Amino acid sequence: MTGYPAPTARFSPTARLSEGVAGWVDHYLLSGDPAEPCLHLGEPVNRHHLRRLVDDRRQQLAAVGLTAGGTVALRLPPSLDYVTTLLAAWRLGAQVALLDHRLTLAETERALHRLRPQYLIGPESVEPLTDGQPATSAHVLVQLSSGSTGPSKVIARTSADLVRELDCYRQLAHYPGRGERIVLLASMVHVLGLVGGLLHSLRSGLELVVPQRLTPPGILAAVRAAEVPTTLLGVPFYAELLARMAQPPPTPQLVRMIVAGELVRPSVPAAFAARYGVPLGTMYGMTEIGVIATDLTGELYPSVRPVAGMRAELIDGELHLAQPESPYLGLTDPGRWSDGLLHTRDAADLDRTTGLITVRGRQDSQVSIGGLKVDLTEVEQTLAALPGVREAVVAFADGAIEAYAAADTTAELLRAELAGQLAGYKLPRRLTLLPALPRTATGKVLRDAQALRAAAAAVHPS
Repeated sequence: MTGYPAPTARFSPTARLSEGVAGWVDHYLLSGDPAEPCLHLGEPVNRHHLRRLVDDRRQQLAAVGLTAGGTVALRLPPSLDYVTTLLAAWRLGAQVALLDHRLTLAETERALHRLRPQYLIGPESVEPLTDGQPATSAHVLVQLSSGSTGPSKVIARTSADLVRELDCYRQLAHYPGRGERIVLLASMVHVLGLVGGLLHSLRSGLELVVPQRLTPPGILAAVRAAEVPTTLLGVPFYAELLARMAQPPPTPQLVRMIVAGELVRPSVPAAFAARYGVPLGTMYGMTEIGVIATDLTGELYPSVRPVAGMRAELIDGELHLAQPESPYLGLTDPGRWSDGLLHTRDAADLDRTTGLITVRGRQDSQVSIGGLKVDLTEVEQTLAALPGVREAVVAFADGAIEAYAAADTTAELLRAELAGQLAGYKLPRRLTLLPALPRTATGKVLRDAQALRAAAAAVHPS
């Protein structure tokens, strides 16, 4: 990094994003040996080819009017087009918001209303948006968090913060480095796949491989495709799938699997290690700050060790992290960030002697489904707003979302309506209709999953 200007951390709303911010992509992500393989998204791509594709895409985006200080939302599936568009927009000095391609039209429209980008880029189009606004901050990346209630759900990060996180990855012992491969099972829209996968690979000289099929045979085929030390990077869901595979083929290339996004069930690390002879490492992180703590060897489970420079505090059983500025755009809920501390809303234990953190689970309504964050409040409010629904409550039990409603319609119709409003991973596994929701003596709706199941069993005995 010697001799390169530090990415700009401040921004004047009347000026474009500085060349230092726009240029960080060339310096950190696109430099290196032109012949070096860097991506495998259906076909191999070396750095020379990637740079050419990014430059072509940059010219295309400039031709439609995207400029430094402009704003764009990407809604693309994992693909070479996604990677080149993201990097090209950053090279122009634009602020990029990432939308999961699995969002429904209704969810996408709500996100666009909140973010106000000037352009929406889909698989086959670049759509100018009439109500779009230019950037009002120096943040290069904007993501939507699905936290619980409150206004502070738009998360933004500067290029300086992304480089800080990339430095954390480079300092991690046992995290894949130059000459190795990452087979990515996590979404590149979300922080693990984006920074720990895509950006780290480009920065550190790895080849990033996205399997064509996210099935156990497809994943292992991607691992076996090259005689290079390979790390699987994903969420616990895939570790469980692989651990259950009866007779996996030999994978001498596999050195470890690393998972994040939700708590790992106690039986999984040992089962995975027994099946493949390599450790199941874990990471703990947040969209707001990226990687926070790790246990890449599996020796600390269920604890993790904070990465270099991360300062953690435990306040009333909740984990707080030092963060000098709010990571949220717009008004900041003091319950999420205040006085230089990010409130994780995770219940945890903190060993004052070793510094190890043991995360116990969420303190609010946010849960993880297959590594993707879901706000139960959003699901509940969407269900309650459907025609014919009088009242609704959503609970989380045994790793699944359950919904209960009093409604003048059928469960089948409600499921169909919900499918048009919510992404598939947000949909309740079970939706039960009741004459009325059970309530406490004071009139509040019961939210305990066991009580709700008991009420359902009384109405619908098996």
